[in-house]
Amino acid sequence: MTKPWLAEYPAEIPGELTLPEKPLHSFLTEAAELYGSKSAIHFMGKEMTYREVYESSLKFANYLGKLGIERGDRVAIMLPNTPQSVIAYYGILYAGGVVVQTNPLYTEREIEYQMKDSGAKAILTLDILYPRVSKVMKETELEHIIVTAIKEYLPFPKNMIYPFIQKKQYGIVVKVEPSERNHLFTDIMTSQKAVKIPAGEFDFENDLALLQYTGGTTGFPKGVMLTHKNLIANASMCDAWLYKCKKGEEKILGILPFFHVYGMTAVMILSIMQGYKMILLPKFDVETTLKTIQKQKPTLFPGAPTIYIGLLNHPDLKKYDLSSIDSCLSGSAPLPVEVQQKFEEVTGGKLVEGYGLTESSPVTHANFLWDKERIKGSIGLPWPNTDSAVFSLETGEPLPPNEIGEIVVKGPQVMKGYWNRPEETEQTLRDGWLLTGDLGYMDEKGYFYVVDRKKDMIIAGGFNIYPREIEEVLYEHPSIQEVVAAGVPDAYRGETVKAYVVLKEGENLTEKDLDEFSRKYLAAYKVPRIYEFRKELPKTAVGKILRRALIDEERKKIEDEQKLS
Repeated sequence: MTKPWLAEYPAEIPGELTLPEKPLHSFLTEAAELYGSKSAIHFMGKEMTYREVYESSLKFANYLGKLGIERGDRVAIMLPNTPQSVIAYYGILYAGGVVVQTNPLYTEREIEYQMKDSGAKAILTLDILYPRVSKVMKETELEHIIVTAIKEYLPFPKNMIYPFIQKKQYGIVVKVEPSERNHLFTDIMTSQKAVKIPAGEFDFENDLALLQYTGGTTGFPKGVMLTHKNLIANASMCDAWLYKCKKGEEKILGILPFFHVYGMTAVMILSIMQGYKMILLPKFDVETTLKTIQKQKPTLFPGAPTIYIGLLNHPDLKKYDLSSIDSCLSGSAPLPVEVQQKFEEVTGGKLVEGYGLTESSPVTHANFLWDKERIKGSIGLPWPNTDSAVFSLETGEPLPPNEIGEIVVKGPQVMKGYWNRPEETEQTLRDGWLLTGDLGYMDEKGYFYVVDRKKDMIIAGGFNIYPREIEEVLYEHPSIQEVVAAGVPDAYRGETVKAYVVLKEGENLTEKDLDEFSRKYLAAYKVPRIYEFRKELPKTAVGKILRRALIDEERKKIEDEQKLS
């Protein structure tokens, strides 16, 4: 197939990359040799060098071996962004295991499901999460719980004060005694030696590095099987896209959680591959983030629209110097044009939208940061080594430019399949193409545009309505901080458009105000019939607004009303 987008590439970006066929963890070994004394991690005032991270990962790997973890065994990490999360990730890979990333916010039911589905034998988690994990242990194949604490990698005196802050925040203090099933991370780091693990058999194409569970907004979450090749390919593509960045010199802000594939690839794996310094924050707090940027001066800032919106709307934004930020790649949700423009004005850096899925490790498309014009409303061009097309929903055949269908992708970053789900794998991977479930089109130059999710498209009175188009209009209103549009049941139209709105602090709007505003820019059938003002919107850990949760909430409300009537 033709690749019209290659004609748009700057000379510095090759259309095809040669991928190094080696294990993902070998990049940490090389980084320790090249940048041994250089800072790899900054965590709330604590610095760790590349050599320290490498040796700590080897200690963790050796201990896993003593626990009986063998090649291909799954080991879960249930942590926020901390040095332990990086150490354990690479330690599991050195031991020949497969990482299972687990959200620390998960309930007991969600933990039990993921541990059962993955068959994980061990899990590393925080002390305050230990009670939650231990309660479900009997229902899973878990044999070992390794426990750590935030304070273990904090500098003095923060490490002394933090337990009191934690008690005030969560109301509990958990003390775990070591046993046959309970293991302390600090004991591992003091008792083990940083002994190199003999290299075993390795299959670049097929060996799994990661089981990454999808969000599960519909049905049960699925384990996406990502190989060493998948993750190396995507991080290599990211590096090629960031062609002005200097190896061993950049500083990258790590707010995106590593238990989400976007943060894992675009922050952690890229940093280790390129010798960058990671500035880690365990959670997104607007004021802490602004202070960290001013003090630590990161140059790269991968994020999500909600993160950028949160910073832009802080009342004291002008007090902070954000000028160190040079490059930002936004993902996980559509980036409103207004947000992009304002953030670039504040920082002087470049902010562009990228696109991808968990199933593609995750990035497949992005706009250019430098040297080329960015196309408004576009997710950009396919990355190196990546093919993309738009397939007809009726025939499954490729469509010509400017016709709407399902966006499909093919490339070395595309998953091996879903864990233990051959039928669903077959439905999503067809002849090497990953069916994204997103509706969109490609223009004559190869730029792609997402119209909406196939499942999110609203059909009202026979008209197809795309929520993103409505959201883009409402984001232009100066009083709106966040908005999401959704189709809700309607007896007459089948569905009707409802907009959920979060206003900026101190602002006041009525439904009538928004109706008048919307009618200036939208066809009558697209104008929301209902507006609901909220203090906040439901989101995933990476900041993606959960449209489906709002729709489910609406349906339940209707069902409850019908029961009463």
